[in-house]
Amino acid sequence: MNIELLRTIGKRLLKEIPATGRISNTIISIGASGDKTYQVDKTAEDIILHGLEESGYSLTAVSEEAGVKKINGGGKKVLIDPLDGSRNAVSGIPFYCTSIAVADGDTIGSIEKAYVVNLVNGDEFWAEKGKGAFLNGEKIKTQQDDILYFSAYEAQVPGKDIRRIISLLSASRKTRCLGATALDLSYLASGSISVFANPSPSRSFDFAGGWLLVKEAGGIFTDMDGNPADAVGIGLKKSVSLLASGNRKLHEKALKLLSSPS
Repeated sequence: MNIELLRTIGKRLLKEIPATGRISNTIISIGASGDKTYQVDKTAEDIILHGLEESGYSLTAVSEEAGVKKINGGGKKVLIDPLDGSRNAVSGIPFYCTSIAVADGDTIGSIEKAYVVNLVNGDEFWAEKGKGAFLNGEKIKTQQDDILYFSAYEAQVPGKDIRRIISLLSASRKTRCLGATALDLSYLASGSISVFANPSPSRSFDFAGGWLLVKEAGGIFTDMDGNPADAVGIGLKKSVSLLASGNRKLHEKALKLLSSPS
């Protein structure tokens, strides 16, 4: 499988998924991951799975809505978040994306390709292991100095999560909770975000594409305690907290802040 196949799927998503507030907030089911499924989630997933089936490749999809599904007999794992930021989408907030990652094994460290498309403005991020990370065809790199210009975060349980990261947020010049982990990580890879933190456990498909983008752009990616995410297993269950930074010095600063009393 090559990046161009994923970009072809991305082009169809951009054509079919509304980029404005015309998205229904009706819940149609509960997905395999246990989250609510909106019609737009299902539409995006159907487009992706159809594109993978048409490719002729033997793959095993691991997706938020459909769960684990063999395609053309099964093979390399494809981790899919059909609509990351679906709550933003149905609320009329223009910040959501699709994330697709391809792994030749059973752990995050085996991811070899990643593709994230911003479904609002069309920004395309992709990475291949050992070949770098790209935004709209231009090679990107993470922030190079150790100043906390812009820290982004996810707060699945605000009362608990914000307390856990308040020292990091307080030390940052600007903070944002944008609501789409894969896009947060993609823009971190491009140097727009200094640090991203998510204290609550995430599922592998939530951050798989962002993991490779950050690594290939020169960033650091661990859990909130500083343990590498490479050995995290691929699956549908929530498993690991997230901390990503533009470089080693930024990451060490973030870890020190997170370990200090709030």
